[in-house]
Amino acid sequence: MILKLSVPSIGCASCIETITKAIQAVDASAIVTGEATTKSLDINSQLPETKIRELIAIAGHKVAE
Repeated sequence: MILKLSVPSIGCASCIETITKAIQAVDASAIVTGEATTKSLDINSQLPETKIRELIAIAGHKVAE
């Protein structure tokens, strides 16, 4: 499943790296790509969306509704 999310708190590449590590800690095969300028993420993972949102929050970021 590919999930496209807007994360307004992304400020730079290290923010995306932090989120990526949090998701890959639970789903090692997840592929996360992001763009700091558009504050968006594309996440390819087997995890449910609710779990991905929870992991992003644990990483210190909030997904836009």
